[in-house]
Amino acid sequence: MDRATRVAAEQHLRGAGGRVPGGGRAPCRVAFIPDPCAFSYADFVTGFLLPNLPCVFSSAFTEAWGSRRRWVTPAGKPDFEYLVREYGDVVVPVANCAVQEYNSNPKEHMPLRDYIAYWQECAQHGGSSPRGCLYLKDWHLCRDSSAEGLEAVFTLPVYFSSDWLNEFWDALGVDDYRFVYAGPRGTCWSVNVCGRKKWLLFPPGQEEALRDSRGSLPYDVTLGNTYPQSAHLQSSLPLEVTQEAGEMLFVPSGWHHQVHNLDDTISINHNWVNGFNLANMWHFLQQELQAVQREVSQWKDSMPDWHHHCQVIMRACSGINFEEFYHFLEVIAERRLLVLGQGKEGVPGCSMGLGLGLQQAVFDIGRLAEVLASVVAHPDFQQVDTSTFSTRPQDLLRQLQDALGSTEAL
Repeated sequence: MDRATRVAAEQHLRGAGGRVPGGGRAPCRVAFIPDPCAFSYADFVTGFLLPNLPCVFSSAFTEAWGSRRRWVTPAGKPDFEYLVREYGDVVVPVANCAVQEYNSNPKEHMPLRDYIAYWQECAQHGGSSPRGCLYLKDWHLCRDSSAEGLEAVFTLPVYFSSDWLNEFWDALGVDDYRFVYAGPRGTCWSVNVCGRKKWLLFPPGQEEALRDSRGSLPYDVTLGNTYPQSAHLQSSLPLEVTQEAGEMLFVPSGWHHQVHNLDDTISINHNWVNGFNLANMWHFLQQELQAVQREVSQWKDSMPDWHHHCQVIMRACSGINFEEFYHFLEVIAERRLLVLGQGKEGVPGCSMGLGLGLQQAVFDIGRLAEVLASVVAHPDFQQVDTSTFSTRPQDLLRQLQDALGSTEAL
C-alpha cells in the first residue's frame, strides 16, 4: 500500500462510519479484470474493497499455480490419478447435498480416494449415484500441508495478502480459513482450479427479501416461489456470474451468495477479514449478541452470570464471542506494532511481509484502534473478565493510539 492509497482509504472509511457499504441496488454487472500487469493493489482497494463490490479476475492471475498444472488433465478435467496418488489417504469432509438438516447438509469423513471413486461413479452414470449428491467441502489442505507443499498448490495473490483471519490462526498454529471444495456437476475469494460455477450474489441487505415468516433464509433461493418469480423480489434479483476455469471471484463483505457447479469442479476458497471490513465484523458480532440476549432475556434477573452465559451461547452459535474477538485484535495489533517499531517492510511469518509495507501497517493500526475503542466502551465487553488477559484492553488501545501519533510524518 502506498501513502496516497492509505489516505484515500482512511478518508473513505471515516465518511462511512468505519464500515464498508451495505444495502443499495446491485451494479448492473460484475467487473472483469483481465490483465495482472495493469491492475495494482491500489486499484483493488479503490475500485472494489472500499465500495464493497465483487469482481472477477481472469485466469491469467492464476496461470502459474501448481494446482492448475498438476490437478488438471490436458482436457481441463480433474486429474483423479494424480489426486489419488498425492492425497488419496487424506481424510476429507464430505457433505451430503441430498439431505437437509437444520438448513444445512450433514457431513461425513472419508479418504479422498473413496470420494474420488464416488465421483468417478457419478461420471459413469450421467452425474447421479445411489449414494446421493456428495460434495467435498471445507478441506483444510493448506493447514495440513508443509509450506513447501502449499507453494506447490497456489500462490497467495497480493490483493488478498492482508488476511487477518488466517494470519491470526497461523500465529496460533491451530486452524485456518483456507478451503478446497470439489464435486461433480450439479452440486470470499474463490478460485476455480478447473470446472465452472454459477454464482448468485445478493448485495448486503437484499437477502432480507428472501426471509420466510420465521426470519429464516431459504435453503435454495432457486426453488419454489422464492426466486425469481416472487413479485417482491423483482427489485432484489441477484447478480449472476459464471466463473470459468482459472478465474478468481472476490465476494465482498455481507454479500449473500449461492453457488452451483456447472461442471466437475475443484476450487480453492478463503474466508477473509482485514482492516477494510473489521468494523463490519464487529457490528455483526454485536448483532449476534443482541439476538442471543433477546432469546434468553426472561432469565436475565434469575440466572447467575447471565452475561457470561450469553457469551457462551454466542460462541456456540457464531464460533466467536467478545473475548475471542479481543484476542484476535490483540494478535494482529502486536504484529502491526512490531512492523512499525522495526520500520521495515514486514516481519517473518506475517502477511505484512508480502509487499504491503509500512503504509499498510499504519492503516491497520488505525482500524484496530478505532474498533478496539468501541469494544472497550461496549457495556457487554465490560462484563467480560479481563483479569487474565496478557495485555489489558485499555493498555493495548493506548499503545495503538500512541503509535498512530508517531506516524503522522509517514
